Amino acid sequence: MSMSIVQYYGSQLSKCGYCSGTNCSKSHGMHAYTMRCQDYQDLIDRGWRRCGNYCYKLRNEDTCCPCYTIKCDALEFKLTKSNKRILRRMSRYLRDGKRDSGPGNGGDGHGDADDATLHGEVNASEPQPQLPDKSPAVINVEQVASLVEAHKKPNPVAKPTPAGATAPSAPPPTLGTNKSAAPISNAPRKKAKQMRLERRQAKLGDSAPPPTKSGSQEKGLRDFISSASETDKHKLKLRLVHVHSNEFKTTLSASYSLYRKYQIAIHNDPPKDTEAYKDHLQMTPMKNEKPSDGPEMGYGSFHQQYWLDDKLVAVGVIDILPGSVSSVYFFYDPDYSFLSLGTYGSLREIDFVQTIAESVPSLKYYYMGFYIHSCPKMRYKGKLSASYLLCPETYVWLTLTDAIRSKLDENKYQRLNPDDAARDVNEFLIEHLDEVMLLLDSKTFTDYKQYLKIVGRDQERDTIIEYSRLVGKDCARRMLYVNMS
Repeated sequence: MSMSIVQYYGSQLSKCGYCSGTNCSKSHGMHAYTMRCQDYQDLIDRGWRRCGNYCYKLRNEDTCCPCYTIKCDALEFKLTKSNKRILRRMSRYLRDGKRDSGPGNGGDGHGDADDATLHGEVNASEPQPQLPDKSPAVINVEQVASLVEAHKKPNPVAKPTPAGATAPSAPPPTLGTNKSAAPISNAPRKKAKQMRLERRQAKLGDSAPPPTKSGSQEKGLRDFISSASETDKHKLKLRLVHVHSNEFKTTLSASYSLYRKYQIAIHNDPPKDTEAYKDHLQMTPMKNEKPSDGPEMGYGSFHQQYWLDDKLVAVGVIDILPGSVSSVYFFYDPDYSFLSLGTYGSLREIDFVQTIAESVPSLKYYYMGFYIHSCPKMRYKGKLSASYLLCPETYVWLTLTDAIRSKLDENKYQRLNPDDAARDVNEFLIEHLDEVMLLLDSKTFTDYKQYLKIVGRDQERDTIIEYSRLVGKDCARRMLYVNMS
């Protein structure tokens, strides 16, 4: 699919999953029929987040609990003492099969305060958003895709007109073209193999890092994870499964059973059935895109399965995007809570980002969803080193510092960007309106300028402008806005 297709729902009002208030969570929502991975990357960099095919963006100035998008630079990440304890605990269990008897063994499933299970708390505090009561318009996505592709094909070279023959008249303008829209860059990039070679050469030319006080380099995340041995009593293997693959289907029974067990034990909220599980954690608007300069597994939506011997004990639901790995959800077997699987899963996902960055340097960020400072149990996300918050007005990333925390203590909504003159570089302006792409039916798409010539009125103008400002000018000119009312 060469274009994203979305239907904008406008402002939404629902129960809050953080403070449990009724009709106080305010957001904007839209349904994504299909979504290019780059478009979704751009959207989450503007505060959007998805649940299945539903995309939403909190109205931070008005909502009860402002939500700030948070990410971690995986290449700058540093392990804390608590992180190391959890990694060592897992290593000892795999090696000897014994549970720790000291502090943090998590007999109650939680461990000590610093070992709070990151993903477990995310799930408790970030429930599936309340979806709108309306259903998206029915469209033939494949037909629209064919229409888009047909208009992207170059025109054939015109044959010379024989002498005495009348030259054919130029064809009338065809809907579906958008000459003024900003083109998507297809500039060639370096191959992964070439980039790895250049990095290896650069490392050889650099001086060695200074030794630590003990005379040896401090152990990193990879050192702890790669300590497995053939003599270990237990084997832990991670499998990356695309949500539309055959492997996902063959492991669906095991993953659903694990999810059901987790929801009942941790949240006292059993899922309705397998279909509800798939709607929540398999459904995605993104396809598995595999560009030549991307990671081996490509971009899209995946389940990262944790198999302990032959038993599925945890699943991380993630989106792999051109600039990040975005954590969607994480669930685990409550019988293994003593291993702090939530935090361990976060560390493994950071390691996963670091591994991808070796061949795709631009993909170095780990997105953790939302940081809600007004909700104390959600502040733990900011404890990861090299964390950044997204300014909700200028959409620039700022290091999460004590100064920012102090500002959020004073007022739960903050602009964050200290530069009063700074503005959104991807801001949508009225002069961009003519370039917004609209889908009128499964056979017709056009830009707003041509749309006005067809309908002769602009009843949807304010809604289209609101949508365009929220997604930014680049996405407004690339994505198809469904306008089939």
